[in-house]
Amino acid sequence: MIELLFNLILGVLEEGLAYAIMALGVYITYKILDFPDLSVDGTFPLGGAVAVVLIIAGVNPVLTLFISFLAGALAGTISGLIHVKLRVRDLFSGIIMMTALYSINLRIAGTSNVPIFSKETIFENSFLEKYMPENLKPYITVIILFIIVLIMKLILDFYLNTKSGYLLRAVGDNSTLVTSLAIDKGKVKIIGLALANGFVALAGAVYSQKSGYFEISTGTGTMTIGLASVIIGTNLFRRASFIKTTTAVIIGSLLYKLCVSFAISFGMEASDLKLITAILFLGILVVSNERKRKVKSNA
Repeated sequence: MIELLFNLILGVLEEGLAYAIMALGVYITYKILDFPDLSVDGTFPLGGAVAVVLIIAGVNPVLTLFISFLAGALAGTISGLIHVKLRVRDLFSGIIMMTALYSINLRIAGTSNVPIFSKETIFENSFLEKYMPENLKPYITVIILFIIVLIMKLILDFYLNTKSGYLLRAVGDNSTLVTSLAIDKGKVKIIGLALANGFVALAGAVYSQKSGYFEISTGTGTMTIGLASVIIGTNLFRRASFIKTTTAVIIGSLLYKLCVSFAISFGMEASDLKLITAILFLGILVVSNERKRKVKSNA
């Protein structure tokens, strides 16, 4: 029983931390920019496709993370340009990019499923095999994921405290104010979308290396999972001022994966994952809206 619980917690940490990087990207678009960016359903597998193709070609697996981030940032930039320059509504620009990326991801990978089990990844390589202590090897995936998530969180925290980061938050809160300062709010949006999709693509690259394969369907529901993680984290810790929002989002991702794991352990099939996600997300939205309604009624 204890071993089963331990394996459950380890699995939740692995999945939750992998998706936490993606949740940080969704946090930028949903909470900061107030932009319903559905292109993340395409940029998540984009990162995976780029990573596995490069790994098969012999590129260092660590380097593939940087390249995947840049690929995602490029996709986010194009999505932003469609919205800003072509004046397409935010929702539609994301749908257009998501749809286009499905074909692009297939073109990059060559097929809908690409295994890399025999290749070195950031989780399995000769360096770790040689220098990692034997007693830590069962936890190596969690350790590496934690380090990556921590680095990305600190980078995002640092960026949000720069001038560009303050402008990004201002665009989401009051775009008129940004315009009055003679600053192009469209340019700020494009930067935000590029950064967000870079995070999402990086998460896809990490996830594919962790799983040992690229699968075109991994992007399905990415936006929903990211939103659920953001809403859980930000609502749960909204009164805890000592916890940074980025930290709350990461915890939200872990809690979301914990809920999914419990649902599966109580008899639901793994094939019901999307159904579980939809039910959880609906419940989170209902509770969140109910809290907002109570706050307004008491004001």
